[in-house]
Amino acid sequence: MDSAELKRYNRQILLPELGIEGQQKLKAAKVLVIGAGGLGSPVLLYLAAAGIGTIGVVDHDTVDESNLHRQILFNTTDIGKSKADTSVNKLQLLNPHVNLVSYPFKIELDNANSLIQDYDLVVDGSDNFPTRYLVNDTCVALNKPLVFGSIFKFEGQVSVFNYNGGVDYRALFPEPPAADEVPNCDEGGVIGSLPGIIGSYMANETIKLICGFGEVLSGKLLILNVLDNSSLILNIGKSVNAIDSNSTSDKKFESVYESVASTAAKNGYEEINLEAFEYLKEKDSSLFLIDVREDFEFDEYNIGGYNFPLYELNDHLHSIPEDKKIVLCCTSGLRSKIAYNLLKTRTDAQIYILSLNK
Repeated sequence: MDSAELKRYNRQILLPELGIEGQQKLKAAKVLVIGAGGLGSPVLLYLAAAGIGTIGVVDHDTVDESNLHRQILFNTTDIGKSKADTSVNKLQLLNPHVNLVSYPFKIELDNANSLIQDYDLVVDGSDNFPTRYLVNDTCVALNKPLVFGSIFKFEGQVSVFNYNGGVDYRALFPEPPAADEVPNCDEGGVIGSLPGIIGSYMANETIKLICGFGEVLSGKLLILNVLDNSSLILNIGKSVNAIDSNSTSDKKFESVYESVASTAAKNGYEEINLEAFEYLKEKDSSLFLIDVREDFEFDEYNIGGYNFPLYELNDHLHSIPEDKKIVLCCTSGLRSKIAYNLLKTRTDAQIYILSLNK
């Protein structure tokens, strides 16, 4: 760090828990922030101000006048502009020592892996369940820590997922609610100061994760209510994550990912059912079956092959032969498609997606 950086960060370098070593960790860190809205605004401001080396901003939306009471990165002159691009421009003015990258498009199944894999950790400030599940599943597959926050009316939630073997988002919410049960700020409203409070907590958890000090909210859910100033911390147990092997929750996940294509020509894989798999297995001995479900699901029911749970797949890449056709198997095919995105840059083999419930 040069003298200008040392002067800029002097007040936090003075903290013995952080110091020069912590500041160097911040400078070396690469953080991807999903959403530049109510939560993303304070997250981005504080991470840029703290000296995070590289910050990626993912947001496909443009600034609307109704955003301005809570999305403090923007002002009236920004209405109609890209949130991602505008955020990067403003944050560069705040701290020219930070490398900022704009991704002015939607994170989807076909780009989530390539977006997340180059970053050390992810901060999710999105406002919808499809994105939350997609970001969580991809972070699990790539073994990336995830800082999570959500807001509604006067209440906010903060947690840290997939950190040092800790629980992920599915342990808290095994499956998304029905579309008609989902509350949102457009209908229910939100007090403008709440995302500032929750976003600041998210930025603080991110800094602690990078520098390695304090106690992070891994395995815990912090709930804040600014109407009555109440707070609560809930412990999240891994056992909550157990999903019955006959569950159709994967199918529910798939229904919310509208961007998932079904043709091999577009995706590079071919979807098959059990009947087609049995036929292929009889005709071709070069099939290599990988079941990416959890081990308890595999133990309760399986059709053979190797059980490499999605979150452990990276650890087993060396075990996957290059001279065989790969069959990725799970309940509905969703986790297999995420696994495909992980494997497609590492192999030229033909890949099949097998859904056990089809």
